[in-house]
Amino acid sequence: MSTARPRHHDLDCPVDATLGLIGGKYKGLILWHLVGATLRFGELRRLIPQATPKMLTQQLRELEADKLLTRTVYPVVPPKVEYSLTEFGLSLKPILDAMYDWGAAYMRDNNREICCSMKRL
Repeated sequence: MSTARPRHHDLDCPVDATLGLIGGKYKGLILWHLVGATLRFGELRRLIPQATPKMLTQQLRELEADKLLTRTVYPVVPPKVEYSLTEFGLSLKPILDAMYDWGAAYMRDNNREICCSMKRL
């Protein structure tokens, strides 16, 4: 029997624990787009075109395992799957807002244009 714990539970630092949950390559974008929305995989792919299907699937599975989002499968053909934030996932909104604001200010200060799929919520 394995005694390994999920990666973010091994941390003793609150910042590291937070980054352990949301620090994946596309997790921030996924969470951002799911605030106030329920989206299908194809919709997320269109919103995050730089993510390969394999990477997007991996990030979604990790967010689901960490209870930040819910994956709902409908028994239809072809299969319909929707993703939405849990209440726990939605509690990250103030953090995502602060990260966006900080990053936007940093980019402005360094004469960089914001040209990603994120829009201020």
